[in-house]
Amino acid sequence: MDPLTHFLDGPRAVGAFALIVQMNTPWGINVRDNAALTVLAVTRGAARVDGSLLEAGDVALIRGPEPYAVTDAAGSAPAIEIGPGQHCTTLDGRDLRDELRHGIRCWGNTAEGETALLIGTYERPDEAGGLVVRALPRLTIVPRERADGALVSLLTRELAHDDPAAQVVVDRLLDVLVVNTIRHWANAPDRPTEASWLACNDPLVVRALECLHADPAVPWTVESLARRVNTSRASLAARFRTSVGEPPMTYLTRWRLTLARDLLQAPDATVSRVARQVGYQNAYAFSTAFKRQVGTTPTEYRLRRPAQAGLGPDKIVPLEVRLTSARGDI
Repeated sequence: MDPLTHFLDGPRAVGAFALIVQMNTPWGINVRDNAALTVLAVTRGAARVDGSLLEAGDVALIRGPEPYAVTDAAGSAPAIEIGPGQHCTTLDGRDLRDELRHGIRCWGNTAEGETALLIGTYERPDEAGGLVVRALPRLTIVPRERADGALVSLLTRELAHDDPAAQVVVDRLLDVLVVNTIRHWANAPDRPTEASWLACNDPLVVRALECLHADPAVPWTVESLARRVNTSRASLAARFRTSVGEPPMTYLTRWRLTLARDLLQAPDATVSRVARQVGYQNAYAFSTAFKRQVGTTPTEYRLRRPAQAGLGPDKIVPLEVRLTSARGDI
């Protein structure tokens, strides 16, 4: 299994927030929804994301939860703000839900705009595939010639109709669009060097990655990992650094702590249990490593994300509620 498959096995939209945005110039939107990942495709016209121009056919991935701005091609000043829960207001707080609604999954300052965007969001980091999302730049743009236009068109058509099981289809199409977009970005010759592990083609390194991914709790060393893949310690260390960009144990630490971030979202998670799940013998060692990489302790991390930590499988927002939200706020 190639490394990209391991990481792209993560995205799983559930009742995804996805819609078509129709806009006429001038327009600008401040997005402060705290979403972990947003996919934005320009289906007509042009737009800017934080100043970067996207033209028809381009697809962008925006890594959250930091705010960003989406504007017309001229870069007009934002007059609309999207907050948590996709709540839409003017900058001074006036509710725009009725004014800008044009059906269940269509929204904008006009019913048929000179610019049309397809937008989908993953609200929680564990919905978006931990390490892939964190490997992405703040803004990833796949140009029209490398993007999957047919898939964007299919998702656009699905959003335009309220057919039976439409939400299930939208969820899965959004997943596929994100996976394809990341795959096209990872395979591009101009991808960032720090993401080279996503397209690793050294079979020995691939086997080593599979071992680390399958059993992150094992007390791996470079020597034990080298034995598992039938090579010398020196050879593994050199080839792993060449393909992945960092030593095996540095990578393993990053992978363990990425898994830990997702595991900490579970409502019944404890620091000691998560520590054991990702290969730490005690909560103190885990907390020290976690704070060194993340900048906060595991306990503080959970407290800063109460809505995510409280959204277990038994608390997933029902389909009818999500559709009501789509009819309401945006």
